Amino acid sequence: MSEQQELQPAFSIEKIYVKDLSLEVPNAPQVFLEQAQPEIDMQLASAGQQLDDGFYEVTLTVTVTAKLPEKTLFLCEVAQAGIFQIRNIPAEDLDPILGVACPNILFPYAREAVSSVVNRAGFPPVLLAPINFEALYMQQRAQQAEAGNA
Repeated sequence: MSEQQELQPAFSIEKIYVKDLSLEVPNAPQVFLEQAQPEIDMQLASAGQQLDDGFYEVTLTVTVTAKLPEKTLFLCEVAQAGIFQIRNIPAEDLDPILGVACPNILFPYAREAVSSVVNRAGFPPVLLAPINFEALYMQQRAQQAEAGNA
């Protein structure tokens, strides 16, 4: 490989996997007799860490809770992870890649895992809406800047 090729920016997906998966149906079997439409709440968290020179693990955790006013139908949490090779990227560009690009790649896998496991639990599949990770990233950066100035 020539020196110029070695210095070219590189980004590749090495592995995508489910790191953790849990489902709780605390009020079964009574919840299956409920006819009311549940309220669905979704929480997201993303974290990245360097594994080795040029290799990073990013984990996107999606938590979905379905509730009726008086009881929880189910709680599903998926930690979808990926190992990414990221080389020759300026340091200031690395954080947005780990906080925006990688979660964008992982979200469809997490979305499918949530839908599948909830369906296997006897509930209708939960179809999560697409997420704008860039907007979330910018919002988090703004909050961190405010906290730093306070």
